Amino acid sequence: MNQRNRLSNQANLSNKSSQKGSVTLPLSQTLSCHVKDFEPVSLSNKTLCLPTYQKRKIKNQLSLLFAGFALVFGLSFLVLILYKLLVSGFAAMLTMPIFSADTPAGMDIGGLRNAIVGSLMMTGLALGVGVPIGIMAGVYLAEFAQGSWLGKTTRFMNDILLSAPSIIIGLFVFTLMVHGRGFSGWAGACALALIVIPIVVRTTENMLNLVPDTLREATYALGAPKWKLVGYVTLRSAKAGILTGVLLAFARIFGETAPLLFTAMNNQYFSLNMGAPMANLPNAIYQLAQQPYENAQQLAWAGALLVTLAVLGLNMLARLLGKERY
Repeated sequence: MNQRNRLSNQANLSNKSSQKGSVTLPLSQTLSCHVKDFEPVSLSNKTLCLPTYQKRKIKNQLSLLFAGFALVFGLSFLVLILYKLLVSGFAAMLTMPIFSADTPAGMDIGGLRNAIVGSLMMTGLALGVGVPIGIMAGVYLAEFAQGSWLGKTTRFMNDILLSAPSIIIGLFVFTLMVHGRGFSGWAGACALALIVIPIVVRTTENMLNLVPDTLREATYALGAPKWKLVGYVTLRSAKAGILTGVLLAFARIFGETAPLLFTAMNNQYFSLNMGAPMANLPNAIYQLAQQPYENAQQLAWAGALLVTLAVLGLNMLARLLGKERY
């Protein structure tokens, strides 16, 4: 009797709920509807018991749709920029003496020989100064300065220099070397070297920290001193990563404009004198793009294409070298 009464009460409750407009599930599905696995969802004024994984699946699909839209939106602008750069840059390179003439004056037809040579000279000198200092500082931080106050201070100052805007570095070098003396290629190379140093320091330290300690322990077990451990074991093991950092630093400074604007300025003529204002690609592009002449603007597009191809090539080379395991 009690069981019949319970079943009749359940039937009455189901009839009342159906009259109110709600949907009920069969008894087998109702019993499997646990709090941990299902949550009530309101849909068209009807209370349904949907699985949680279905809700997560819907959220996942919406998130993927939004991420895909953001990807297409961002890449569309990049493709448009590269398309315009390739079309205008290649057209100028095919019709103008880019590598055999210097920057022109006015409406004359010219090239970028002086700017290319000046950029290579200053970036090469900056790498020659900044790379050895950065590698030695990175070796000190990774191998000799564990927990010391000098190591912590050096690492902190390197982080500040790494995040400092390049224009601040240019103003600093302008105050030290240009003010009262004049613009020069030496000042431009010094500003670029200050940008190279923190990049190489960070890369060298990180690559040396990735070298397994077992190599160090095996070297010490053979009775080798510390300088042999660093020179013949850790640096050789991390050489691919360190070279990657050097290439990335070179790609960074090759397109810098602000530091050279305050230090090396620009030179319309071909010159190898580092003690005088020196032509460089970033400032040449900046000045040519401001001129109203069509030839100058086409030359600016060609210079922008050269800088883009150089940076892209160096980044691709750095990625290929970074895949080497040590």
